[in-house]
Amino acid sequence: MIFFQSVRMALLSVISNKIRSFLTMLGIIIGVSSVILVVSVGMSFNGQISDQFGDMGTNLLSVNVMGRGVTSSLTYEEVIAYNQLKGVSGVSPTLSGNVTAKNRNNNVDVSLEGVTPAYEHVKDFHVQSGRFVLNIDSQYRQKIAVIGSSTATTLFGTENPVGHDIRLNGETFKIVGLLQSKGSSLMGSNDEKILIPLATAERFLQTKGIQTFEVKTVTEQDIPTVKALLAASLEQKFKDPSAYDIFDAQEMIKSMEKTNALMSASLAGIAGISLIVGGIGIMNIMIVSVNERTREIGIRKAIGAKKSNILIQFIIESIFLSTLGGLLGIGVGLGLVWVAGKFTPFPIQYAWNMVTISFAFSFVIGVIFGIIPANKAARLRPIYALRTD
Repeated sequence: MIFFQSVRMALLSVISNKIRSFLTMLGIIIGVSSVILVVSVGMSFNGQISDQFGDMGTNLLSVNVMGRGVTSSLTYEEVIAYNQLKGVSGVSPTLSGNVTAKNRNNNVDVSLEGVTPAYEHVKDFHVQSGRFVLNIDSQYRQKIAVIGSSTATTLFGTENPVGHDIRLNGETFKIVGLLQSKGSSLMGSNDEKILIPLATAERFLQTKGIQTFEVKTVTEQDIPTVKALLAASLEQKFKDPSAYDIFDAQEMIKSMEKTNALMSASLAGIAGISLIVGGIGIMNIMIVSVNERTREIGIRKAIGAKKSNILIQFIIESIFLSTLGGLLGIGVGLGLVWVAGKFTPFPIQYAWNMVTISFAFSFVIGVIFGIIPANKAARLRPIYALRTD
């Protein structure tokens, strides 16, 4: 009975001072909403990184050769020989460039890649119509092309491009395949590209030697072993570690997740300080409230209210302010996360665990920062309290 009466009195106190109560809760609202927003966006960014690298393949190594001295690349035979390494599932050499693709009055600047049939398995690119590049296409330097879905839409609209001719920098190629849509990744759009045979690309792009290739391992566990073997082979050829770079998706994921977690923790810490500042604000306002209600406290104690009754009343009032601020902060935070989802290029995940933690933290703040003013009120002696105007 006494507890519910204390709750009622605390509620009436908050309602009777609406503006002051809101300003008191403002620090809690800002702190809770900031924590939820920061952690939710951080989680979403981490998830997006993991998904996109997962699409690229976490059992994939990308090798870039810068060379040393007059040797700036590997031969096709040297690259293909890496198929013999233990744990290797496939090797895909690539020659890259940019071209202007044209069909009738439609033209677009697009990425061009010279590839082998292994590209389909290693990079997990498949055709939805037609066929992929074959060994015989490279052997005879055939002018055939496999086109990305976005590029096909730009040049041919809704028409199936397979079987049609396309002009690349003025040279005519026949489209033999249309790639399945892969969407975008950290490296850009996967659907805005054109693939041609590797040997054809050597002549078309006027380049010789392989500077970029991908190595797919049998399992993710084979990555460290294969990476070490590749590094040893390239070190033996170039005698210089700066002559090549081996990109490991797993290491990049871990590095970016660690960096993002550190940033999120720092920002969440700053938001946590805002919660503490909000708690101090509650304590100060409660002390002011005690001073304003000194006579009321004296009357209650004079007619029989115990020290514990006064203590409970003011602690409940402090908890009410902090938890109400926490609930409002949760509402604002979830709203901000929803708004952020409308402007970010990746889907937003809600940090429900932080919702629970933030609410619990706001409750604890109400208890901790309510003790000092509540104790001050409970220790007032009735005779002195009644003398206060």
